[in-house]
Amino acid sequence: MATTTQQQAPIDVVLADDHRLVREALRAALAHVPQIHVVAEVGDGEAAVDCVRELRPGVVVLDIAMPGLNGIEAAARIRKACESTRIVALSAYSDKRFVTEMLRAGASAYVSKAAAGTELVGAIRAVAAGGSYLSPDVAGALVAEMRNASGEEGPARLGRREREVLRLIAEGLRSAAIAEQLHIAVATVEAHRRNIMRKLGLHSVAELTKYALREGIVSL
Repeated sequence: MATTTQQQAPIDVVLADDHRLVREALRAALAHVPQIHVVAEVGDGEAAVDCVRELRPGVVVLDIAMPGLNGIEAAARIRKACESTRIVALSAYSDKRFVTEMLRAGASAYVSKAAAGTELVGAIRAVAAGGSYLSPDVAGALVAEMRNASGEEGPARLGRREREVLRLIAEGLRSAAIAEQLHIAVATVEAHRRNIMRKLGLHSVAELTKYALREGIVSL
């Protein structure tokens, strides 16, 4: 009589995230999952590529926003270095641009950090078995953006100076520093900030930064 269960092969996993506490949390979450073994953890993209070359793991969990070599660039190098290693992207960003760029670079799964505790195991198992995976919140964000793209016209275009101000805001500069760099008055910077928010329908620096990243106005 045939058995109804099969022993799964172990899955060696490398964790790549520039925040030590995040790596520790991920390792702890995976520690007691059968067949999943964290064999290494690294804090930047270059180290992730080197680690995959050396260990040839089944899966690498790869953050996007890392110093030096970001996750998108690291994913592309990992695919060239070791085609058998499957890539799970793990990011705080669920915007269409980041998802599509990671998938183009070679990722087979995309999980948001907000859902990592419940979704990461499923993503690792899916890609190790040759499949793909998007966490529900990421899939939902993609659907929403596609609907918006096919519906109403996008926000009003920003002028050259407004884009410069937006870029510097997204880089973390305050109004006085922006004014000094652009050789304009602080009041002018504040006026540009208000106009940008009004045109884009955004209400905070965090939302402005997210928009700037998504549109390529500022790089990771």
